[in-house]
Formats: sequence, C-alpha cells, structure tokens
Amino acid sequence: ALCNTLSRGDEILVLESGRFAPGWGQMGEALGLCVSTLDGPPRAAVDPDQVETLLRADTAGRIKAVLVVHVDTATGVVNDLPAIRSALDAAGHDALLLVDAVASLACLPFAMDEWGVDLAIAASQKGLMAPPGLSFCAAGPRARRAHDSADLKTRYWDWTEREGPEHYQKYCGTPPEHMLFALDQALRLIREEGLEAVFRRHRLLAGAVRSAVSTWGEAGAFEFNIRNAAERADSVTVVRMRDDLDPAPLLEFCREVCGLTLGIGIGELRG
Repeated sequence: ALCNTLSRGDEILVLESGRFAPGWGQMGEALGLCVSTLDGPPRAAVDPDQVETLLRADTAGRIKAVLVVHVDTATGVVNDLPAIRSALDAAGHDALLLVDAVASLACLPFAMDEWGVDLAIAASQKGLMAPPGLSFCAAGPRARRAHDSADLKTRYWDWTEREGPEHYQKYCGTPPEHMLFALDQALRLIREEGLEAVFRRHRLLAGAVRSAVSTWGEAGAFEFNIRNAAERADSVTVVRMRDDLDPAPLLEFCREVCGLTLGIGIGELRG
C-alpha cells in the first residue's frame, strides 16, 4: 500500500485507535516517510472532528495519505469510515484514505467505493477464513494515479508487475497453491451463505458475547475495553480484567472446561 502510492519524504497521518495503525506508521518510517500521529481518545474510536481540524490546519497539503484501521484487533474498536471520509472532504484535503480492513473484511460491511476509500488492505486469516499467508490490496482511481509517481515501488511489491492474468511475475515465483485453494473454498462458503447473512451471523454472535460479558462483569471483575457500545466491533470483543486479577486462570478454565480459546492482550493491553 505505502510502496505503491507514496514517495520518500512524503508525510502521512496515522489515526491511532489501537495497536495496528501505529504499526503501519512504523512501517512508513522505515520506508523513509514522515509520520504524524493523531492520538485517539482512550478506549474509543477515532474522532472525525479531530481529523477534520488537523487536516484543515495542513494548508500546504503536506499530508499525502491518512491511514486508519477499520477494526483494531488489539482494542476491539470499529472506526466510522464514512465519517472519516466526510472529515477529509469537509477539510477540502486531497490526502488519500488508506484503510486496514484485515479484521473487518467479510465480517461486517465494508463499502470501499461508496465510502470513498482510496486503498484497502486485507489478509486471508480472519473473515476470509483461510490460513494466514495471503494478503490483498484494492486500489481506487486516486490511488492508481498516485502509483504513477510513487518512488517507493520495488520489483516485488509493484502493482504493475503483479496485476493482470496469470503469469510468472504475478506471484513473483511459484504461487502459494494450497492457500489459494483454501481461499477459493472459503469464498464458496461465503457465497453459499450470502454476504448479508455472514454479517448477520457475526452480529448475532457478537451480541451473544457482549450479553455474557455484560452479565458476568456486573460484579466488577471485568469490563469492555471500548466504552461506547456503538464503537464495539462485531468481529472481535476485547475485555479488560480488574488490575488485581490474573487472567491466566480464566483463560485456562475457558480452554479446558468450555473448549473455548481466548486471545491474550495485544500492545498496551498485553498482560
């Protein structure tokens, strides 16, 4: 995403709402980009009003791209992409809107064209239900135009080398055949169920989890990480335990007794 649309020295704005947007920014720094970060409110989604204010202040148009994660696995937040797009438009800013949809694609609605997303990245191991190892990049017209002048392009990542019908350079060598077979089967399952039904299933399961967490948390042992219910993602629910409690026994009980594997904290919530 960054290599195909930007040049060394370009400034990017990272909208922080968890672990993965800052991680994207760190990749940008390693590539020679100038990274600015809008720190998000704690335990909440990105504030579009803050985005608009910051972009209005960039009268020179130094910021070339705005990076945001749709759903951050580390915090369980879902960001309002249409509102963020509206913030860019209201500020009259030409920055590209780049979205990490790894934890949202095929779990909840993601209308790239309708929402004005210029570029989106995703991966195979979450909503697409395939093994990890495949990644995807979708580019809109503005991102493709930016590609023409981007000087971070490399032979391996260059879209020009990768797109088009089957050819050797499309996979830069031997294709990952078994992962492609797995993805094909996963897409068949999604088509058979229907995308709207998939979204509904995620909403129902997320609602069941939230109901359980709300009830079990009444004694004060744990709570939702994201305070505003409207900002909680349907694809991942993050729970915080009271500081004086050790989560290890709960993880073991769920695994051994309930047959349920819970993830551990990521980033600032680790441990």
